[in-house]
Amino acid sequence: MSTTSTIATGWGRQEVISSRGARRTIGLAAFVIATALSAYVVIPLPVTPVPVTLQPLVVLLAGLVLGPWLGASAMVAYLGVGISGLPVFSGGGAGLPWLLGPTGGYLMAFPAAAFLAGRLAGGAGAHWARIAVASLVGLAALYLGGVSQLLVVTGQDLSSAVAMGVLPFLAGDVLKVAVATVLATRIRDRGLQLF
Repeated sequence: MSTTSTIATGWGRQEVISSRGARRTIGLAAFVIATALSAYVVIPLPVTPVPVTLQPLVVLLAGLVLGPWLGASAMVAYLGVGISGLPVFSGGGAGLPWLLGPTGGYLMAFPAAAFLAGRLAGGAGAHWARIAVASLVGLAALYLGGVSQLLVVTGQDLSSAVAMGVLPFLAGDVLKVAVATVLATRIRDRGLQLF
Protein backbone atom coordinates (compact mmCIF):
# COMPACT_ATOMS: atom_id res chain seq x y z
CA MET A 1 0.00 0.00 0.00
CA SER A 2 1.38 3.39 -0.91
CA THR A 3 2.01 6.13 1.61
CA THR A 4 -0.72 8.27 0.06
CA SER A 5 -3.36 5.55 0.34
CA THR A 6 -2.29 4.79 3.92
CA ILE A 7 -2.74 8.46 4.84
CA ALA A 8 -6.09 8.64 3.00
CA THR A 9 -7.33 5.51 4.78
CA GLY A 10 -6.30 6.99 8.13
CA TRP A 11 -8.14 10.22 7.41
CA GLY A 12 -11.22 8.27 6.33
CA ARG A 13 -11.35 6.58 9.73
CA GLN A 14 -10.90 9.72 11.80
CA GLU A 15 -13.94 11.08 13.54
CA VAL A 16 -14.91 14.38 11.99
CA ILE A 17 -17.54 14.98 14.66
CA SER A 18 -16.33 13.90 18.07
CA SER A 19 -19.67 14.18 19.87
CA ARG A 20 -21.52 10.86 19.80
CA GLY A 21 -24.84 12.66 20.26
CA ALA A 22 -24.17 14.92 17.29
CA ARG A 23 -23.17 11.93 15.12
CA ARG A 24 -26.35 10.11 16.10
CA THR A 25 -28.51 13.17 15.35
CA ILE A 26 -26.87 13.60 11.95
CA GLY A 27 -27.29 9.88 11.25
CA LEU A 28 -30.97 10.01 12.17
CA ALA A 29 -31.56 13.05 9.96
CA ALA A 30 -29.61 11.47 7.09
CA PHE A 31 -31.81 8.37 7.17
CA VAL A 32 -35.00 10.42 7.32
CA ILE A 33 -33.84 12.28 4.20
CA ALA A 34 -32.63 9.09 2.49
CA THR A 35 -35.98 7.39 3.14
CA ALA A 36 -37.84 10.38 1.70
CA LEU A 37 -35.62 10.45 -1.40
CA SER A 38 -35.95 6.70 -1.90
CA ALA A 39 -39.74 7.13 -2.02
CA TYR A 40 -39.32 9.07 -5.27
CA VAL A 41 -37.83 6.06 -7.04
CA VAL A 42 -41.21 4.64 -8.00
CA ILE A 43 -42.07 1.87 -10.42
CA PRO A 44 -45.83 1.26 -10.63
CA LEU A 45 -46.93 -2.32 -11.22
CA PRO A 46 -50.15 -3.21 -13.06
CA VAL A 47 -51.04 -6.10 -10.72
CA THR A 48 -50.98 -4.18 -7.43
CA PRO A 49 -51.74 -0.72 -6.03
CA VAL A 50 -48.37 -0.84 -4.26
CA PRO A 51 -45.42 0.50 -6.29
CA VAL A 52 -41.82 -0.66 -6.17
CA THR A 53 -39.58 1.83 -4.32
CA LEU A 54 -36.09 1.82 -2.84
CA GLN A 55 -37.49 2.37 0.64
CA PRO A 56 -37.03 -1.21 1.94
CA LEU A 57 -33.30 -0.90 1.31
CA VAL A 58 -33.05 2.34 3.28
CA VAL A 59 -35.28 1.09 6.11
CA LEU A 60 -33.10 -2.00 6.58
CA LEU A 61 -29.91 0.06 6.44
CA ALA A 62 -31.30 2.43 9.06
CA GLY A 63 -31.57 -0.41 11.56
CA LEU A 64 -28.29 -2.04 10.55
CA VAL A 65 -26.24 1.17 10.65
CA LEU A 66 -27.97 3.22 13.34
CA GLY A 67 -28.90 0.31 15.58
CA PRO A 68 -32.37 -0.81 16.64
CA TRP A 69 -33.56 2.17 18.65
CA LEU A 70 -32.08 4.96 16.57
CA GLY A 71 -33.05 3.21 13.32
CA ALA A 72 -36.65 2.86 14.51
CA SER A 73 -36.59 6.48 15.70
CA ALA A 74 -35.47 7.62 12.24
CA MET A 75 -38.42 5.80 10.70
CA VAL A 76 -40.85 7.29 13.24
CA ALA A 77 -39.44 10.73 12.41
CA TYR A 78 -39.86 10.00 8.70
CA LEU A 79 -43.50 9.04 9.23
CA GLY A 80 -44.02 12.19 11.30
CA VAL A 81 -42.63 14.34 8.49
CA GLY A 82 -44.98 12.68 6.00
CA ILE A 83 -48.02 12.88 8.27
CA SER A 84 -47.33 16.58 8.81
CA GLY A 85 -47.90 17.16 5.10
CA LEU A 86 -44.47 17.15 3.50
CA PRO A 87 -44.49 15.07 0.28
CA VAL A 88 -42.13 12.30 1.41
CA PHE A 89 -44.23 9.21 0.77
CA SER A 90 -44.04 7.25 -2.49
CA GLY A 91 -44.33 9.48 -5.51
CA GLY A 92 -44.75 12.60 -3.37
CA GLY A 93 -47.68 11.47 -1.25
CA ALA A 94 -48.28 13.14 2.11
CA GLY A 95 -50.66 13.37 5.04
CA LEU A 96 -52.33 11.03 7.50
CA PRO A 97 -54.80 9.65 4.90
CA TRP A 98 -51.82 8.19 3.02
CA LEU A 99 -51.33 5.77 5.93
CA LEU A 100 -54.89 4.53 5.46
CA GLY A 101 -54.35 3.57 1.81
CA PRO A 102 -52.85 0.45 0.27
CA THR A 103 -49.24 1.37 1.10
CA GLY A 104 -49.97 2.47 4.67
CA GLY A 105 -49.22 -0.91 6.22
CA TYR A 106 -45.73 -0.96 4.77
CA LEU A 107 -45.11 2.58 5.99
CA MET A 108 -46.34 1.86 9.49
CA ALA A 109 -44.09 -1.23 9.60
CA PHE A 110 -40.94 0.84 8.86
CA PRO A 111 -40.04 1.40 12.54
CA ALA A 112 -40.53 -2.27 13.44
CA ALA A 113 -38.53 -3.44 10.42
CA ALA A 114 -35.62 -1.11 11.22
CA PHE A 115 -35.72 -2.14 14.88
CA LEU A 116 -35.74 -5.87 14.12
CA ALA A 117 -32.96 -5.61 11.54
CA GLY A 118 -30.79 -3.61 13.95
CA ARG A 119 -31.54 -5.77 16.96
CA LEU A 120 -30.95 -9.10 15.25
CA ALA A 121 -27.79 -7.94 13.47
CA GLY A 122 -26.11 -7.40 16.80
CA GLY A 123 -23.22 -5.08 17.49
CA ALA A 124 -19.97 -4.30 15.74
CA GLY A 125 -18.15 -7.26 14.25
CA ALA A 126 -21.29 -9.25 13.42
CA HIS A 127 -20.79 -11.79 10.64
CA TRP A 128 -22.35 -10.95 7.27
CA ALA A 129 -24.65 -14.01 7.50
CA ARG A 130 -26.16 -12.68 10.73
CA ILE A 131 -26.68 -9.29 9.06
CA ALA A 132 -28.36 -11.00 6.08
CA VAL A 133 -30.74 -12.94 8.34
CA ALA A 134 -31.53 -9.75 10.27
CA SER A 135 -32.31 -8.01 6.97
CA LEU A 136 -34.63 -10.83 5.91
CA VAL A 137 -36.50 -10.63 9.22
CA GLY A 138 -36.84 -6.86 8.77
CA LEU A 139 -38.19 -7.43 5.27
CA ALA A 140 -40.68 -9.97 6.64
CA ALA A 141 -41.92 -7.30 9.08
CA LEU A 142 -42.49 -4.95 6.14
CA TYR A 143 -44.46 -7.62 4.32
CA LEU A 144 -46.52 -8.43 7.40
CA GLY A 145 -47.52 -4.80 7.81
CA GLY A 146 -48.19 -4.34 4.12
CA VAL A 147 -50.30 -7.48 3.70
CA SER A 148 -52.28 -6.68 6.86
CA GLN A 149 -53.22 -3.26 5.47
CA LEU A 150 -54.06 -4.71 2.05
CA LEU A 151 -56.43 -7.18 3.71
CA VAL A 152 -58.28 -4.28 5.31
CA VAL A 153 -58.21 -1.88 2.35
CA THR A 154 -59.04 -4.34 -0.44
CA GLY A 155 -61.28 -6.74 1.49
CA GLN A 156 -59.67 -9.66 -0.32
CA ASP A 157 -58.59 -12.96 1.20
CA LEU A 158 -55.06 -13.64 2.48
CA SER A 159 -53.82 -15.38 -0.67
CA SER A 160 -54.94 -12.46 -2.84
CA ALA A 161 -53.33 -9.95 -0.49
CA VAL A 162 -50.06 -11.92 -0.56
CA ALA A 163 -50.28 -12.08 -4.37
CA MET A 164 -50.62 -8.28 -4.47
CA GLY A 165 -48.37 -7.31 -1.57
CA VAL A 166 -45.51 -9.81 -1.53
CA LEU A 167 -45.05 -11.87 -4.68
CA PRO A 168 -44.46 -8.99 -7.15
CA PHE A 169 -41.71 -7.61 -4.88
CA LEU A 170 -39.81 -10.72 -3.78
CA ALA A 171 -37.05 -10.76 -6.39
CA GLY A 172 -36.31 -7.04 -6.09
CA ASP A 173 -36.48 -7.11 -2.31
CA VAL A 174 -34.08 -10.06 -2.07
CA LEU A 175 -31.67 -7.95 -4.12
CA LYS A 176 -32.23 -5.03 -1.69
CA VAL A 177 -31.48 -7.37 1.23
CA ALA A 178 -28.25 -8.41 -0.48
CA VAL A 179 -27.23 -4.78 -1.06
CA ALA A 180 -28.14 -3.84 2.52
CA THR A 181 -26.09 -6.78 3.82
CA VAL A 182 -23.01 -5.84 1.79
CA LEU A 183 -23.21 -2.13 2.65
CA ALA A 184 -23.91 -2.71 6.34
CA THR A 185 -21.11 -5.27 6.61
CA ARG A 186 -18.63 -2.86 5.06
CA ILE A 187 -19.78 0.03 7.24
CA ARG A 188 -19.57 -2.11 10.38
CA ASP A 189 -16.17 -3.52 9.41
CA ARG A 190 -14.87 0.03 9.22
CA GLY A 191 -16.31 0.86 12.62
CA LEU A 192 -18.62 3.54 11.19
CA GLN A 193 -21.93 2.46 12.67
CA LEU A 194 -23.45 5.02 15.00
CA PHE A 195 -24.83 2.91 17.85
